[in-house]
This record gives sequence, structure tokens and C-alpha cells, in this order.
Amino acid sequence: MKAMDGPINFGENDNFWGLLVEGFTPPSYGMNYNHPYYQAFFDEYGFKTQYAQITNHVDAHKPFPERFTKIANWVAKKPGYDFRHFEIKKIEKFAADFIEVYNDGWKDFENFVPITYDTIMESFEKMKPLMDEKLIWFAYVDDEPASFMIILPDANQMLKPLNGKLNLIGKLKFLYYRWKGVSRMRAIVMGTKQKYQKHGLESAMFIKLKEYVLPLKRYDELELSWVGDFNDKMIAIHEAVGATFGKKHLTMRYIFD
Repeated sequence: MKAMDGPINFGENDNFWGLLVEGFTPPSYGMNYNHPYYQAFFDEYGFKTQYAQITNHVDAHKPFPERFTKIANWVAKKPGYDFRHFEIKKIEKFAADFIEVYNDGWKDFENFVPITYDTIMESFEKMKPLMDEKLIWFAYVDDEPASFMIILPDANQMLKPLNGKLNLIGKLKFLYYRWKGVSRMRAIVMGTKQKYQKHGLESAMFIKLKEYVLPLKRYDELELSWVGDFNDKMIAIHEAVGATFGKKHLTMRYIFD
């Protein structure tokens, strides 16, 4: 043993990862919440920051910047480019497409571990009770999986009214709040194959998402969480859609003497 990292979980890093140090507002499901004084505990113990994780917010009712919209619409109409929302009945195909894109797009990041079919199928099955199929988008170029954007309604807004009681009444309440009580979406993960990372596919998927969300008049906010401060390409996408700062978490490490 040479070091320990924290606060993290022992699974994928898209959930419950990092120490909250800015943005002490009610969290969406999967995001750690810590009181402001926690950071002093880690600092005094000897932990050092490895990287910061930035969460940004998009106003669902606010138009995207004009330049972004122009480029996105142009990309969406390009020959050979196709954009499809998730369908539960085709879950196996979308799982395979996710793996193909994810393992290519993230392979050059430090400590990358390829995702397996069993792992992503397990994740998709867990997402089923929360899924809104038209919040999850995949992009294809000449029918080749090229990019994806996984967005879920915020489960915390469904679960909080239950007060921890998932009995019959609780389940009925869950179903009610599943459709009537959720105003926030959370972008879990985005990814694009390396050879398509400058093609504007993410921009076009945001436009497809907006076309669905706006007429619903249901969602007020999209939380883009989280992007590492080392990921310049994803940070640029956040800036392009007009996102504003929401939260900052830290992944920290303590080196044993």
C-alpha cells in the first residue's frame, strides 16, 4: 500500500465520487454532499488534490447560444449522420454501441479500464426505473456508433418525498413523482470516438434533446456532472452550450510515508 484516495466509492466514478468544496446546494442523485468544514479534515490529515471535478448547469428554458445552434443544426443534417434516442426494447444493441464508443473515446485517459458488456448491462438495468428514453441519445456516422449522451431524471427528487419508506404507498408516491415531481435532469456520462471528436456530434445531440424537452414544460435544469479539470474537450462543450458553474468536487490522495 502506497496511498489512499478519497472520498470515492469502489465502483464506477460517475456516482458518489469526490469531496464537495463549492456549490453546497441540494444534490442530484449520485452526487456526494459534504458540509463545508469537511475539506479542513482532509487537508489537515495530509490529503492533496489530484484533480477537481466540475459540475455545470444548463437552464432548460434558455436558448443555446446562436453560434452553437447554427453549428449543431448543420451537423444534424449532414449526410450519413443519424441520431437515435434510447429504446429499452433494444437495450442489448445500445449497450454494445455504448461499449464501442466508450472504450475508444476514453482509452488514452490515465488509469482507464475498459468497460465490459456485463457491467454496462447491469448499469442499464438499474437505470430502467428512472429512464426517460428520449433523454438518452446516440449518434451514428454511416451506421457506425460514434457518440452518446446518457441523461436521467434526478432520482433524488423522486425519492425524497418517500422519507425512506418504499412500502406500497411509497411505491405509488414514487410513480407519481417519477412523472410529476422531477424538474432536474442529470447528464451521467458523455463519450465520442476519438476520430469523431471534432465533428460536432455532441452539439447535435443537445439540439435533439432540446427539441424533446422544451414542449414537455417539465424539466427546468440539466446538470452536467461531472467533468475533470483535465478534460479540456468536455469543458469546451459545457462552455459552448452556455452552462454555468454549479459545483466542485475534489478527488484527493494521501501518500503513506
